[in-house]
Amino acid sequence: MVQFNLLPNVKLEYVKTQRTKRLLTLTSVVVSIAGVVLLVLSLMTVDVVQKKSLHDLNNDIGRYSTQLKNVQDLDKILTVQNQLSTLTSLHEQKPVTSRLFSYISQLTPANANLNQLSIDFSANTITIGGSAPTLDVVSTYTDTLKQTTYKTSAKASGIHAFSNVVLSSFGRTDSGATFTITSSFDPAIFNTDDTITLTVPQTAGADQSSVFGGSN
Repeated sequence: MVQFNLLPNVKLEYVKTQRTKRLLTLTSVVVSIAGVVLLVLSLMTVDVVQKKSLHDLNNDIGRYSTQLKNVQDLDKILTVQNQLSTLTSLHEQKPVTSRLFSYISQLTPANANLNQLSIDFSANTITIGGSAPTLDVVSTYTDTLKQTTYKTSAKASGIHAFSNVVLSSFGRTDSGATFTITSSFDPAIFNTDDTITLTVPQTAGADQSSVFGGSN
């Protein structure tokens, strides 16, 4: 069967243009409707859903606030919790007091005995008292404290461990001499984060068991 196109070209172009126009119009309408729907949904979300969420949150906050206010001694509980949270840092900052006796045995001349040892970690001061055969030994002890240095893994050697070393009192006895030495110390030598090595003059160094042997 043979078909003939009896419409002129102008008419065909017109028909195509009308089809395109209707298609564009339909597309525009669909896009506009979709935009309106999205706008309505957005407005509903903001105006309804978010308002409801905020309302629920405010109710929850009010409820939990009331519960907290009804907790007996809440302020004390919070204070204790805050104090507990600082225990770790306080533990890390506390001095390693166990090093003291090792230091004293290294610093004390072999023929000196101690009967007094007090240390103040707040003021970083130490007081040492005891007896020695002669005042020369006492003088050696004082010089030893002045000359003792230390080093750590993080710092170079040559840092003085003690300062303001003073022979605050001394006296003679039938068996020798008595003395009291006061001094400041570098708090770093008791720092828990460092390994400390003292460099002590060779004139010092006693057996730890004999340091506190008493004075006669």
